[in-house]
Amino acid sequence: MRIGSIGGLGISLGSMLKLEAAQKDFESIDGPAKSVIQIILPGGIAAQETWNPKPEAPLEYRGPFGFNKTPIPGIQLGEIWPQISKIADKLTVARSVIGKIPDHGAASYHMLRGYGQTPAIKHPTIGAVVNHEYPPRTELPSYLAIGNGLGEETGYLSPQYGPFTTGADPATGGFQVRDLKLPHGIDLSAFQHRQKMRETINAQFRKLETGTAPLDTMDAYYRQAYQMMSSAPVQDAFDMSKESEATKERYGLGKFELNTGSEAGMRMLLARRLVEAGARFVTLNYGTWDDHTDLKKSYLTQMPAFDHAFSTLITDLEERGLLDSTLVWVVSEFGRTPKINAVAGRDHWSRVFSIGMAGGGLKRGAFYGDSDATSSDVADKPVPLADLHATIYKLIGINSDKELMAAGQRPIEIIDGGKPINEIIA
Repeated sequence: MRIGSIGGLGISLGSMLKLEAAQKDFESIDGPAKSVIQIILPGGIAAQETWNPKPEAPLEYRGPFGFNKTPIPGIQLGEIWPQISKIADKLTVARSVIGKIPDHGAASYHMLRGYGQTPAIKHPTIGAVVNHEYPPRTELPSYLAIGNGLGEETGYLSPQYGPFTTGADPATGGFQVRDLKLPHGIDLSAFQHRQKMRETINAQFRKLETGTAPLDTMDAYYRQAYQMMSSAPVQDAFDMSKESEATKERYGLGKFELNTGSEAGMRMLLARRLVEAGARFVTLNYGTWDDHTDLKKSYLTQMPAFDHAFSTLITDLEERGLLDSTLVWVVSEFGRTPKINAVAGRDHWSRVFSIGMAGGGLKRGAFYGDSDATSSDVADKPVPLADLHATIYKLIGINSDKELMAAGQRPIEIIDGGKPINEIIA
């Protein structure tokens, strides 16, 4: 019936199929979020102590901390976040996120990719999709990981869309990015000569080999490395000595125990520098939050540095005119159980938790949805992970219904379902 009806319009079956296929091919155009900073808090932080405290709940549910008021009437954040509480009117928080998986690895996979794990196929992370959809703005790679990447970043996409990883940690003294320095005794002219020789050899290989895809991927890496090594702006972007000691202290360098201030602050400061230099997607992690025991001690040790660094990052982006064009989101794979357990911790809980965000086209001061009185279940406006991802992709400028091609010419949607949460988009 469909073929007959379109036949009268002069459209062939082949044309119809092409049109249907085209509906899954959407052009990615820059959205309000020109850049993304992804901050991963691995292990699963508790919303009760951070994004969504429950001061009226019984003590065994409420936990060891109180709360802070914010500039938004009726909205409170955890006592452990005095500085973040002051900038709550710059934030956007989804307080009714629904996960499916209480396992670290599988939940992290789902959170960072928008798909659950399957033995049949590996999916790309958001950063890899962004790298696939947009070219670099400068010699700086589009996608960067401070420290190391997450493993299997690119999924079914080519490895060339994975992140450039700094390897070294900007929190350490004498921070230098691996692979950006010429070998000892090699100057730039000698390096360029070797580059030309390598290109000549590769051209000969291409004449002899039929399957050149691996070589092309290697060439993409080498071209990027050559550009970065010879680019003064790229070298400057990674040069933390360009920042004043006052700025570093503002981010928390040296202010907190166990070097946590250096780790949180210097990683976020470098992320700001990379975004400022043109990076599209920067990912970093901080701390470890699998607090089955003595949650209070863990948070007192690690959270003050995060509170200080994150609030400074958001304020710094705002002062530099970058917050509206930079989406910052704080990722944790799931939440923690409603009730404090027998050893003063909280266990895994995926039925409801919170995700904090800021900038990049989001409404400021929007606290969307809520959990119930004991943080056991969603009470208002549930947010499936697919909806959260669809929202992030929309802000970046990518239609998450678009199909990317996996091995075997198999088209796969960037996200399986999901609709943007328009209520939190400015």
